[in-house]
Amino acid sequence: MKKSILFLAIIAALASCNSKQTPLSNDEKVNFVALGDSISAAAQKLLLQNVSSAIQQGGTGYAVDFCNTNAMTLTDSAANEFKVFISRLSDRNRNTNNAIATEIDSLAWQKIKSEKASFVEKTSSGEIYFYKPISIAMPTCIKCHGSELDIAESTQKIIKEKYPNDKAVGYKLGDLRGMWKIKMSKT
Repeated sequence: MKKSILFLAIIAALASCNSKQTPLSNDEKVNFVALGDSISAAAQKLLLQNVSSAIQQGGTGYAVDFCNTNAMTLTDSAANEFKVFISRLSDRNRNTNNAIATEIDSLAWQKIKSEKASFVEKTSSGEIYFYKPISIAMPTCIKCHGSELDIAESTQKIIKEKYPNDKAVGYKLGDLRGMWKIKMSKT
């Protein structure tokens, strides 16, 4: 029995040595944060330009419908352009695909909420994740993410129709809305 336990302990120790990853150096962290910032800025610009255009074209209700059918596609196009995985996550998500679902995302969300700053994390399997806060930065955001008094009744109706489990309301200007998550390769 003792030999079996010792054998298992040695195997576990050897396995952990082989899978150990070296942490990111400070220079690598700086470079990945800069890269993540530029990618998230480009993705956010793409989304905001399209949402602003949809609002101008048909109002906030039309923009909600536009987001429902196009936001994920726009995010995916930015991800393909930069050859990364991009998502927007929140504990008060509108789209169920944007819920915080993994342990690393939960830990990242806690860090984002407390520090309100971008950061990069390398997992034990060598995956590199960049996280960046998303804030309610413009008054226009309140028209779809504010209180019931801020959101037109017609827009509220469309939100309820398109997103029956919506939790992405009740925000004020400057509130933390969610976070960008970008999975990058170290190569």
